Amino acid sequence: MFVIFGLGLMLAVPLEKWLARFWLSLPIVYVAAGYALYSLPFDLPHINPTFDGFDALALEYITEFIVIASLMAAGIAIDRPVSWKNWRQIWPLLVIAMPLTIAAVAFLGWWALGLPVASALLLGAAMAPTDPVLARSVQVGPPGENERHDVRFSLTVEAGLNDGLAFPFTYLAIAAVGMTSLGAWTLEWVALDLVWRIAAGVAVGWAVGRAGAWYVFEREADAAVKDIEEDSETQPKYSTSEGLIVLGTLLLGYGLAELVEGYGFLAVFVGAVTARQRENRSRYHKLSHHFIDQIEQIVLVAVLFGFGAMLASGVLDALTWPAALVGIALVFVIRPVAGLMSEALSDLPTIGKLAVAFLGVRGMGSIYYLAYGQNHAAFEGLDVLWATASFTILLSIVCHGIIAGPFIAYVEKRRAHIHDGQEEEMDCLAPDESRLAVEPHAKPE
Repeated sequence: MFVIFGLGLMLAVPLEKWLARFWLSLPIVYVAAGYALYSLPFDLPHINPTFDGFDALALEYITEFIVIASLMAAGIAIDRPVSWKNWRQIWPLLVIAMPLTIAAVAFLGWWALGLPVASALLLGAAMAPTDPVLARSVQVGPPGENERHDVRFSLTVEAGLNDGLAFPFTYLAIAAVGMTSLGAWTLEWVALDLVWRIAAGVAVGWAVGRAGAWYVFEREADAAVKDIEEDSETQPKYSTSEGLIVLGTLLLGYGLAELVEGYGFLAVFVGAVTARQRENRSRYHKLSHHFIDQIEQIVLVAVLFGFGAMLASGVLDALTWPAALVGIALVFVIRPVAGLMSEALSDLPTIGKLAVAFLGVRGMGSIYYLAYGQNHAAFEGLDVLWATASFTILLSIVCHGIIAGPFIAYVEKRRAHIHDGQEEEMDCLAPDESRLAVEPHAKPE
């Protein structure tokens, strides 16, 4: 396993660049490699959460970490200032497309697969959110690129927010286990899981993002400038600590949100976006993004091999034609239709709307929600849930991994990636003229 993981890490970067020439994605290759290696007689440990509770617990924690790392990376990468005008294209994807997807998948789970209501709800909640982990090819680039791309922006922010907004419906499924009628528990769900947890997650994320930005650009930068004034040869010391601060802020924001019963996923993304609004021209944001991106890729290699191992360990044994058709319907019908309905009033060109609607990748977030549900309630039909979700994720990895590159290139060629009447270039976050906006490693004039 050390040999496999070591080679996987060493080959990840060159393979990703080489595969890009053929419009292929790294997840396709690594999942296939994981499946092939675990199918060979090497006596490697099987990974199948339908049979082993420890596997489900391990999957919950591993996918939890990679999702929050991806949310942090996505939040830091967003150059667009936060305002209703700049972000108005996002809200329909969250309040229209996502609930419609949850309802449609849950209905199919109940009607076509014969799942109990609670299990069908869990399937809908797990499969509805788009994934920030496997959607790297359709997300915005590193911070500071200063290019307007409304399609990539929509997909990035949607993935950043709906991973947290799927949690209320996961809790609804957990609460519905064993319930036969509506009652006081539904009011508690609305008050606690739908209202308080979302508000608490956003509030904690904003506070931690502001505090983290102050720590970096006020406290640390003040000390660095003082050192420079005393010795002109001294470089800003805070420029070497971005890794510790980013990882610390990520864990702090997530942990604090969970302690006050808020959604940690929301807190991490909101915190990253909030911090990005400060000292926006600073090179520090690029360094921070690079660090967290490296962490994400390290864990991603392990998770992709692990998903391939799950497939080889029999997680698809319970897959039936109706279950496969549910996955096919989600990727090719439900999400595209729900996405187009939510984009109906958008002034994106039609092909741009279709890109946003279709390129909703499914991935590690879905595995996390299923594992979380399994570890917190006794759901019926777990083998069918895991088989359906695993097939859908595999279908999304292959389909979106092949189509996303040329589709985005075609959209850009047609200039359909920006709203009608908008300039292609947009200003980055408004520059701060403070002396603390000096880039790391650069001496102030």
